[in-house]
Amino acid sequence: MSAAKMSYAVEMTRTDEKVRYLPESKPEPLTPSSAAIGVENVLRILEGRWKLVILFHLFGGKVLRFSDLERAIPAISQKMLIQQLRQMEADGIVRRIVHHQVPPKVEYCLTDWGQALCPALDALLKWAAGKEPAEG
Repeated sequence: MSAAKMSYAVEMTRTDEKVRYLPESKPEPLTPSSAAIGVENVLRILEGRWKLVILFHLFGGKVLRFSDLERAIPAISQKMLIQQLRQMEADGIVRRIVHHQVPPKVEYCLTDWGQALCPALDALLKWAAGKEPAEG
């Protein structure tokens, strides 16, 4: 390959210096309406009697087998555990790891996004613990 052709090939592969990216736009200011929509979206993702319990068992980078989750939450039925895990997987909170072996082994852990819920849920627990008793 001639020097001219090689120079051309190198120039064609280096687009990082040539491509100009638009600066990231600033997020829209939060309004009562947009905040309400955001709360609805969060509640949709976390709704369900068992999702928060499952999250607490998986916090801290734990990787648990399906049977470990069943033992950790004895009041949940197998069907309900499967449904809740599938919904959380579809929402990007839980990662399902399938090991192709006999017998099949399936493990669950939180995605980075799911793990990021930990501080928010800790804050909710602290808030609930500080609740003043109802007057009556």
